[in-house]
Amino acid sequence: MVTKKKSEQSKTGPQPDPAEAFGSAVGEMWKSLSALSIPPASLSQLQADYLRDATLLWNSVLGPAAGEAGAPLPPVKDRRFSAADWQAQPSTDYVARMYLLNARTLTQLADAVQADEKTKARVRFAVQQWVDAASPANYLAFNPEAQRKALETGGQSIVQGIQLLWNDLRQGHVSQTDTTQFEVGRNVATTEGAVVFEDELFQLIEYKPLTAKVAERPLLMVPPCINKYYIMDLQPANSLVRYAVAQGNRVFMLSWRNPDEGLANRGWDDYIEQAVIRAIHTVQALSGAKQINTLGFCVGGTLLATALAVLAARGEHPAASMTLLTTLLDFSDTGMLDVFIDEAAVQLREVTIGDKAPGGPKLLKGQELATAFNFLRPNDLVWNYVVGNYLKGEMPPAFDLLYWNGDSTNLPGPMYCWYLRNTYLENRLREPGALTVCGERLDLGLLKLPIYLYASREDHIVPWQSAYASTRLFQGPRRFVLGASGHIAGVINPPEARKRSHWINEQLPAQAQAWQEGAQEHPGSWWTDWSAWLAPHSGRQVAAPKSYGGKGYQAIEPAPGRYVKTAA
Repeated sequence: MVTKKKSEQSKTGPQPDPAEAFGSAVGEMWKSLSALSIPPASLSQLQADYLRDATLLWNSVLGPAAGEAGAPLPPVKDRRFSAADWQAQPSTDYVARMYLLNARTLTQLADAVQADEKTKARVRFAVQQWVDAASPANYLAFNPEAQRKALETGGQSIVQGIQLLWNDLRQGHVSQTDTTQFEVGRNVATTEGAVVFEDELFQLIEYKPLTAKVAERPLLMVPPCINKYYIMDLQPANSLVRYAVAQGNRVFMLSWRNPDEGLANRGWDDYIEQAVIRAIHTVQALSGAKQINTLGFCVGGTLLATALAVLAARGEHPAASMTLLTTLLDFSDTGMLDVFIDEAAVQLREVTIGDKAPGGPKLLKGQELATAFNFLRPNDLVWNYVVGNYLKGEMPPAFDLLYWNGDSTNLPGPMYCWYLRNTYLENRLREPGALTVCGERLDLGLLKLPIYLYASREDHIVPWQSAYASTRLFQGPRRFVLGASGHIAGVINPPEARKRSHWINEQLPAQAQAWQEGAQEHPGSWWTDWSAWLAPHSGRQVAAPKSYGGKGYQAIEPAPGRYVKTAA
């Protein structure tokens, strides 16, 4: 496993054979796995605890008097077994409780494994995947809720479940929402605007002002390229785009093209030079503003910071401010995603879809990424729908966020491989001069502009402590805000909903924990704090433009444009 920066290979010297290097990396991985062990004392204690709890549980089936001091067992709190059907019969109650005991013991065994932290995390992840899949709630023969419904409907729920299963097999993934209820441009991605520029990688959308005057410095939003941009423009009530426009900003959005095989050879440099940097220059040109405000979400933030650092190395400073939402720049702690990343995994990608692939680069299919992210939270995003869709025959309800979640995007193999190796594996983006991007030695420390950093407290993709680590990479004024909830729900939190809280600490101590201890909680959305922070960086108020584009740019087609409608 590689965790430190590698010395760069000579371009003229002999290059290692990819197959041999990959085999060596796999061998190292298996060597670490084969060395797994559990201390005998820990194993004996776990065995004793399991035998005690299993005996108590079995005795409870025979009658309360057989239980410990005749006391009834506490109610099951797991929501998978919360329905009255599970407690109605001693047999089903026993099945649920025995499963939870087995699951807890397996998890404790995984925690007791003696190994390095990465190997332990992988063992825990694998065990958790198996435990979640083995839940009796996932199988008709053991699920009393699904059985009752089958009896009540005369078997129609099973027929409907088979139909839903067949539909999902044809589309290649488990349905999380009723996709027939949504259409991009009709009831999601509906903020009025027009495409004013496009090339083979992206379209640039300009949104229609909602105020008579707008800030002279426009705002450019860079969404993640692993998803579609309309997570920031779901519906009017929860659209960050519409909110920013309503606050008097002239807003532009970079809408990524969903790559096809013709773009399979594109790399990270292409996404920086021909997309993000080109979008920045285009917004400058058509607005006439020397500087603009910028915002990046998730990987979009990584791309944005990289692009601005490239421009800084060229002596250009086009951004008056930068907002980064749930963005990783320091990849020391990548949370649950770390279990997928090591030298063998990255080399496998490089020789199958990257520049080293026989026959040339290929696409990383969007559904593969979507499935990996879903299995980070399998009970919520996989098994919950297996039970509801197939066992109960219930079409999942319409939910805009889950519709977006299932609208996957492809990625060019070389771009994805560069990203994996240089960030997740080797963590070189944070090191001044360690990477060359678009011909420039990269140094994030050259960015001295005001920066707003937002993270979500329960984010399982970008741990908030890792997002906080970005505060140490920049030299200019920085503001860090922590929101409640997860990677998406924490960000998409409109003020009118009056949900959740956010935490603010004007100081930026070296450690994230110290920041949290000194932070003050504020009820409601972080959007209002961000809008107040952005206003002083937006320049004076000017008359809102009466048409889209300007200075040689004009409307190509109405928003949301063609690119976002292309399916993977």
